[in-house]
This record gives sequence, C-alpha cells and structure tokens, in this order.
Amino acid sequence: MNICVVIPVYNSPYISEVIEDVLKYGYTLIVVDDGSNKAIEVENPNIILLSHPKNLGKGEAILSGAKKAKELGFGSFVTMDADRQHKASQISRLAKAYKPNTIVVGCRNFETENVPKSSIFGRKFSNFWVNLETFKKLKDTQSGFRIYPISILSLRTKKRKFDFEIEVLVLHIFAGGDVEEVDIECYY
Repeated sequence: MNICVVIPVYNSPYISEVIEDVLKYGYTLIVVDDGSNKAIEVENPNIILLSHPKNLGKGEAILSGAKKAKELGFGSFVTMDADRQHKASQISRLAKAYKPNTIVVGCRNFETENVPKSSIFGRKFSNFWVNLETFKKLKDTQSGFRIYPISILSLRTKKRKFDFEIEVLVLHIFAGGDVEEVDIECYY
C-alpha cells in the first residue's frame, strides 16, 4: 500500500518519541509543525518537516501534510497525533481495512481506567451528531489516528481546527466515500 505518515504537531513534548516510533516501521514521515513556540529540529533524511509560521489549526496542518503527500506521489496517508497516544505498530491494522475512497478510523478503547471523562463525553456527543448528519453509525469520530485518501483534498472543507476531523468525515460520506473503523491499541 502506498502510504506515508503525517503528524500534525503543536507544542508537543513527545514529538521526538512519536517520530522515533514511526521511523522504526520505515514509513516516509511528514511532520507539520503548526507554529509551535519552540522550533522542531529533525536531522533524518526520511523526515519531511513542514512549518507553519503561526498556529493555523490541526485541520490546516493535516491539509498541508496531505498536499505534500500528494506531491510525493502517495495515494493515501496516515495521521497520528503527536501526544504518544497512537502507536505506529497499529498502522498495519488500518492499512488492512483500507480500500480506495475510504477513510479508515482507528477506534480507541474507552473502557480502560485512564480515559479522561471529557474525552468520553466529547466522543459520544460527536458520534451522535455525525450519525444524525450522515445516518452512519460510527464509534470514534474524534480519533486522530486515520488513513485518508488523497481525494479529501477535493472536499470543500471550511473548518481548520480540531473540528476539521468531524467535517471531513461528513463531507467525505456526502461525496459518496466510505468510512471503516478498526479497533486499535493506544496509550492514555
């Protein structure tokens, strides 16, 4: 499968650990520094670093990474958060479920004891609204661990912050795209 990994990052103290985890699996890595207070430095030729001069939002960082992935010839890309929650070892689970014109979402297990209550509420609330809009019942519409087809660049998204991830799901479904969910392991 022709995929790369895009990591949008804003002031994460864990970005070095996340990068190291991804590189163990040999993926081309695009790190999008979304205006962090301290510049991210990378010296590895397998990492492409894009930098926004100021914080433009997670959605804008994902779109910058998507444009670079397309420029490099990739047909799809994985997004991972920069907070160590996602594990690069789980990318293969997402890849097995990928089909053309499909967004694959890594569903986190919220039945463990370390999950913040605000995350549980936010996910339920978001899932409800996506279901209402699309008639598609999804379990984790807020997960940032996904495979996107490059075709999301043609969607007319307006949101550029965290709400981008909800909007892109809805617009993708409205455009006839599919969404698959895969249970993943993650760290809280």
